[in-house]
Amino acid sequence: MTEKKEILLSIVKPGQKVRLVKVDSGQGLRARLMSMGITQNIEFSVVSNSHPGPFIIKVKGAKIALGRGAANKIMVVLVQ
Repeated sequence: MTEKKEILLSIVKPGQKVRLVKVDSGQGLRARLMSMGITQNIEFSVVSNSHPGPFIIKVKGAKIALGRGAANKIMVVLVQ
């Protein structure tokens, strides 16, 4: 099995599906993400990543807007 490369969520293109690997931040952001259903190893897709504009992901059927700062602290791997 080949190891997939971890990338920042902020560089993922719309339409791509990813799996959360880790969050490089303090407990506050981790707790906020967890309350929205964004937990370790969950798979979700990127809906919008336009500049300027919101960074939007789709998790378990719900669309969630994230700040760019948060997206820059979330490490993911691409899912086929």
